[in-house]
Amino acid sequence: MKNSLIPLFVAFLAFTACSKHQGKKNIAITGIDSTLRPGDDFFKYVNGKWYDSIPIPASQAGVGVYMFMNYPQRMRLQGILDSISQSKNPAGSIAQKVGDFYASGMDTVTVDKRGYTPIKPLLAKIEAISDLPSLMNFVVNEVKVDNSSIIGFGVSPDDKNSSMNIAQIYQTGIGLPDRDYYFKSDSPTIAIQEAYKKYLTALFQQTGSNTNEAKKNANLVYDIDKQLAISHKTKVELRDVQANYNKMAVADLVKRHPNIGWTAFLKNLGAQTDSINVGQPAYYDALNKLLKTIPINNWKIYLKANSIERYAEDLSKPFVDASFEYTKVLSGQAVQKSRGEKMASVLDAYLGDALGELYVKKYFSEDAKKRMLILVNNLQKAYAKRIDKLEWMSQSTKQKAKEKLFAMTKKIGYPDKWKDYSNVHIARDAYFENMVSAAKAAYQFQLAKLDKPVDKSEWYTTVPTVTAYNNPTANEIVFPAGILQPPYFDNNADDALNYGGIGMVIGHEITHTFDDQGAQYDKDGNLKSWWTKEDYAKFKSRIQQVINLYNTYTVLGDLHINGAMTVGENTADIAGIAVAYDAFKMTKEGQGNTKIDGFTPDQRFFISLARIWRVKMKDEYLRLWINNNPHSPPNWRVNGPLMNTTPFYEAFDVQSGDKMFLPKKDRITIW
Repeated sequence: MKNSLIPLFVAFLAFTACSKHQGKKNIAITGIDSTLRPGDDFFKYVNGKWYDSIPIPASQAGVGVYMFMNYPQRMRLQGILDSISQSKNPAGSIAQKVGDFYASGMDTVTVDKRGYTPIKPLLAKIEAISDLPSLMNFVVNEVKVDNSSIIGFGVSPDDKNSSMNIAQIYQTGIGLPDRDYYFKSDSPTIAIQEAYKKYLTALFQQTGSNTNEAKKNANLVYDIDKQLAISHKTKVELRDVQANYNKMAVADLVKRHPNIGWTAFLKNLGAQTDSINVGQPAYYDALNKLLKTIPINNWKIYLKANSIERYAEDLSKPFVDASFEYTKVLSGQAVQKSRGEKMASVLDAYLGDALGELYVKKYFSEDAKKRMLILVNNLQKAYAKRIDKLEWMSQSTKQKAKEKLFAMTKKIGYPDKWKDYSNVHIARDAYFENMVSAAKAAYQFQLAKLDKPVDKSEWYTTVPTVTAYNNPTANEIVFPAGILQPPYFDNNADDALNYGGIGMVIGHEITHTFDDQGAQYDKDGNLKSWWTKEDYAKFKSRIQQVINLYNTYTVLGDLHINGAMTVGENTADIAGIAVAYDAFKMTKEGQGNTKIDGFTPDQRFFISLARIWRVKMKDEYLRLWINNNPHSPPNWRVNGPLMNTTPFYEAFDVQSGDKMFLPKKDRITIW
């Protein structure tokens, strides 16, 4: 969602052969495996030939669309960056800042020559820590440059007063992907644990420790990590939005956590506030105790590891190589990404709106934005009709649901206003300092929002990213320009492909407004019930059906999907397909039965849907996905929802005995 673009673009070949049909592109559908029953494995029926023949680039953990489509996107961005960095741009302009930041990162000779010199002052500050107040002073100063260690701090809307921004703190402090990695004993997890310790050891060695000392320090850091991880909520527990809302007075936190020293911490942050939402109180209760029970010298070693790891990718080659050795074990990626691809990601992260502005000028049209708005509006209408037909929901709740549906804000393509980077200072020969300057500016941007009204125009992703999202506290759906391209969306394609592609994504994002989490927010984005007690109980029972069904799905032999962790995304997939299909049937093509290349409109709709999740990934990455990603793996984003979609059965003559067949009474309908 490097070295050669050819493997990636094979994924899109089926969308490039065109002939005229009714004034639109006839985008030929190829690669179908007609030897398979569509009802046995529709993902494989549509994508199997591609899957079996496509190589995964050595510099990637996977290939295809969805998240891996960000690879060709980064190639596009790299093209923009290569061009602009070679031009003479006015000092202080967006072009100068973007171009010089990129050039500074591409200058690996200078980066390698500096070694770890850029972080030596940071390590010296850690070495000077002598007590808890000085330790916490270091921690807070690093929060201000995006180097979080033991305290996660941010500013975002108050879940129960969504028009105002408040201070938020959340669990953090661990180096492995999730708390469960510290407590599992299966061989793949143990391999990751050992790779992480090896990585920490290498970082200590690169900064002057001998082998024995480095190993000792790595084990010490791992032990502190594990003690912090014990207090972490699991990914399933983190889905409980009510439990994550714990707004507390600062005065009470000061009494509750004397070792953290919240008064001094907030003062040093520049955060003047009288209350904070504590997302996961158990973590901070545990941290308060550990700050006393773990010796200061051990905390200093932990903070050194945290800081070196934070900047490893931005230092010289030995640090980058050490980081990659750990990445290889996590993801299965065989070789490192090119420097250009890495820098495209860095620029997207630090100067995202500036880069997005350049991207839109080159790659996104206003006509595409208009066509998308039509699609979104049609999906909303179809959703309202589906709500009206629900047998399990009362009229009063239906009315509230439709009010929420039509109060939804729709953001398409790019923001109405771009972020201001005037306080970011960029020099062509100072990559590390450029990154720190951008991080400081990002923090000040966040801090300026504290206890202020929410800016509803703000975007929480960058424009070139291949993604879409639903923001429940704003009751909004967002579709950046990055996803508005084939195979998701083609302004010249027939409706079957667009409604099966981006239409499904639109339906998916709308449904997040009504999934297990989103359904707890009202039309204004407040965490406030709008349900009758009876209707909400019925809704929860249907949500449980989704959990139970997806718990039965497996990958890599016997590795089960976690139905409770993925339930929000699975619910959105099931309903997203259903509402996209209903909206498609509102179009002229959807109401007809004219075949194109031998496929009916309905068949083209479902084939398009299967292709937007066309992904192949390394086994290691798939295992990482199953353990951490709230989305089901790509094949189950196709087969799982379609097993619950009756029009799919009719379009492809799915019969009892087919592997994807579910009796009609067992097919899940929520929305």
